[in-house]
Amino acid sequence: MRTVYVNGQYLPETEARVSVFDRGFLMADGVYEVTSVLGGKLIDFGGHLARLERSLSELDMKKPAAFDDLLDIHRELVRVNEIEDGLIYLQVTRGSDGDRDFVFPDPETTEPTLVLFTQSKPGLADSPVAKTGLRIVSIEDIRWGRRDIKTVQLLYPSMGKMMAKKAGCDDAWMVEDGFVTEGTSNNAYIVKGNKIITRALSSDILHGITRAAVLRFAREAQMEVEERNFTIDEAKTADEAFVTSASAFVMPVVEIDGASVGDGTPGRNVARLREIYLEESLKAAV
Repeated sequence: MRTVYVNGQYLPETEARVSVFDRGFLMADGVYEVTSVLGGKLIDFGGHLARLERSLSELDMKKPAAFDDLLDIHRELVRVNEIEDGLIYLQVTRGSDGDRDFVFPDPETTEPTLVLFTQSKPGLADSPVAKTGLRIVSIEDIRWGRRDIKTVQLLYPSMGKMMAKKAGCDDAWMVEDGFVTEGTSNNAYIVKGNKIITRALSSDILHGITRAAVLRFAREAQMEVEERNFTIDEAKTADEAFVTSASAFVMPVVEIDGASVGDGTPGRNVARLREIYLEESLKAAV
């Protein structure tokens, strides 16, 4: 049985409780982060904490009282749950003032809800999918306009993953105005020669923590990075394609809408980027 963290308490998961009036439950009025654990250490923790702070600020949401203790809380959950490889999920909501209303509760009298839990995933960095690659379908992007805020409004991304599953594929890339925005839970990239192409940061996509690290490492490895829009048709004719996320790291894409990318197998550039990312991230892990 896992130990979870809820509003200042470490509890058995069966004893964890949140109010039925919590705005995360009623309004999806909450934000979240997922941090990977490799070898018992946290990957890119500083980046996740900075993005959490930004998400809270963008939604005018009060920081939880334990904000400055989040590193210690993460480490304690890793310790008590004996996590070697896995994930820590963190969620902050605007809390509950005891009833349902569209108007925000008074932050002076209503504390945010803070929840964290772990997921043990032995061999997280050794996923066999990294050797075979992902098959992708394209779907229309009909999400709200502030995708740069990592909110808990994940219904459409969940539907997108189910659309992919129904099509016999692994995931979906979302398309808006003819151009790929991102994957359902990851940032999307194509590779042409020695050039990585990915959509520029804006409110259209999540500002991925793994994305930032991978692009930095790519530049250090003398790869060219071009941040611009690209279409599904362009992606189909790319040499390689891949996605990045906190839980998948760097994952190759070998098929898009039934068309093979390159020769239909993971390419050398993506394999190298995954290797570099894991090596460098483990060095900086806390």
